[in-house]
Amino acid sequence: MSKIAMIFAGQGSQAVGMGQDFYNNSDIAKEMFSKAGERIGVNFDELIFKENDMLSQTAYTQPAILLTQMIAYRLFKEACPNIEATLFLGHSLGEFSALCASGAIDYVDAVELVHRRGQLMQDACSDIDAGMMAIVGLDDSSIEDICATALEAGKKVWPANYNQDGQLVIAGIKTDLISLEDTFKKAGAKRALLLNMSVASHCELLSAAQAPLESLMESMIRENFEAPVVSNVSTLGYSTKDEAVSLLKDQLVKPVKYKQSILAIADDIDMAIEFGNGVTLKGLNRRIAKDLKTLNISDMASLEKVTEEICN
Repeated sequence: MSKIAMIFAGQGSQAVGMGQDFYNNSDIAKEMFSKAGERIGVNFDELIFKENDMLSQTAYTQPAILLTQMIAYRLFKEACPNIEATLFLGHSLGEFSALCASGAIDYVDAVELVHRRGQLMQDACSDIDAGMMAIVGLDDSSIEDICATALEAGKKVWPANYNQDGQLVIAGIKTDLISLEDTFKKAGAKRALLLNMSVASHCELLSAAQAPLESLMESMIRENFEAPVVSNVSTLGYSTKDEAVSLLKDQLVKPVKYKQSILAIADDIDMAIEFGNGVTLKGLNRRIAKDLKTLNISDMASLEKVTEEICN
């Protein structure tokens, strides 16, 4: 049997209308929308299927993405009950989806958890002009050196997302990020692009969110892992509640090592399946480990295609 990594993208993968094909064609999807909405007091079909300002707010973006991913995963498991994951992996928010898919947290609890996580992140950045910037075409060590020098000079900037060679996202105070744009370009970066983000993820600016998030996780995560979840922080698999709580608490303030995680697992799996809207991780995987086959399930057609390929 193939060794499969079940993978989940993070914030930025959202789009109006995501999951609507599932909703229109599956009673399971409708039920999951309803139960998740009841938990946090949100009409998810209006939140996701209609143009609105809420979907771009972190506190609502995160549960919307997780819910869509969990529906895709649930429908896959219904179609292919004999396919088991070798491991689970997510990018940033996606690690919570990975945790949920592993069985360590109920999806309704997970929706509430990431809703609160988003609120905590927003609250931590409410009084500061926080942001994130993508640095393209420059090696990791050069970016790390520039950030370290800037920190010593009193600026607040940190490496946040290691996505692939030549693409690293940094986080911090927006004016500090902008002040380094020319520095990055002089060092050889092709682009230094300020992202449309109102929070600074995976850096010390979110330290205030750690304790309340830890408390929430303690009350919701359970000892029930079907397979290990790969940590964004350590790039190693974990399969206990204590590890999950500790590592996901650290994940708030430490960089996402997605590139390093894929390189660490690539030789141990035969393929990866990305669940949820878009093909963000499929694209990254192609550039990180070109021989790693990655499939994706984002609607009923792609679900049928994947199940026909691997479940029969």
